[in-house]
Amino acid sequence: MMRRPACLVLLLALALSACREDGDGTDFPGYAEGEYLRIAAPEGGWLQDVAVAKGQRIAAGAPLFVLESTRERAAVAEARAALAQAESLLADRRVGARPEEIAAIEAQLAEAEATLHLAEVTLVRQRELAQTAAGTLARLDEARAGERQAEARRDRIRADLATARLPARRDQVAAAEATVQVAQAALAQAEWRLSQRAVSSPAAGIVDDVVRRVGEWAPGSGTIVSLLPDGATRVVFFVPEPRRATLRQGQTVVIECSACPPGLTARISRIATEAEYTPPVIYSRENRARLVWRVEAIVAPIPGAPTPGQPVTVRPAAP
Repeated sequence: MMRRPACLVLLLALALSACREDGDGTDFPGYAEGEYLRIAAPEGGWLQDVAVAKGQRIAAGAPLFVLESTRERAAVAEARAALAQAESLLADRRVGARPEEIAAIEAQLAEAEATLHLAEVTLVRQRELAQTAAGTLARLDEARAGERQAEARRDRIRADLATARLPARRDQVAAAEATVQVAQAALAQAEWRLSQRAVSSPAAGIVDDVVRRVGEWAPGSGTIVSLLPDGATRVVFFVPEPRRATLRQGQTVVIECSACPPGLTARISRIATEAEYTPPVIYSRENRARLVWRVEAIVAPIPGAPTPGQPVTVRPAAP
């Protein structure tokens, strides 16, 4: 982004153009312009660390800054615990009852069978006594009821044992699997939010500015580091109306500036469709030549290339 007023640059360009009376009219005045990356905090937070300084060259993926993340770390720990609980429940549903639980039911079954055997013996004895004067019908009925009760209890425990030896029902397993998936998604989200607290550089380049310092509150979407990526510098130059038709998009141009390496070239990426900074009047043949069009060209990222704001002179490359 250009940092000086564009109108002043244009006036300078026009002045330089007017002073080249001895030239052949193929040189165009302009300046270098940078396309900066404004790297901001995705969410608000206290700035815990800044790993870069102004003017530092960094590689893609290099750490830039870190925001305080106590809440996000706690959320990750909570999500991991919830996932572990859900996975444990799913494993339990798939396996069924544990061996200890089955053993307990088997012991209850053995007790019920013993009780049933005692009830059967008691019933036989009461039947024999009922045929003599030593027994009563009431005791016989009581023995019969006790046998039926013991038999029912045995059958119930047998059914419980058979159920315990089976895995959980399909609907229970499916519900447990869904719970695990929800817990996994919650953990992934919590880990992503934690990762956003440490920001890395999306591209290689030069750190142009560091806006905030450690200990400051960084609002969400507030710029913290300004980066000029490699290859993000272009030249902007102005072409008069008679010369506009001689240029085309994709054409190579030669760049000259103070301390620039010889043979520095750029590729035209845009030619404005309208004249800039001109009053809305009907132009005569004489003043039509004073119109200029903005042309942009991408500069190759090599040592000595012009930096943003630096004046340059542009001319078409020889065919």
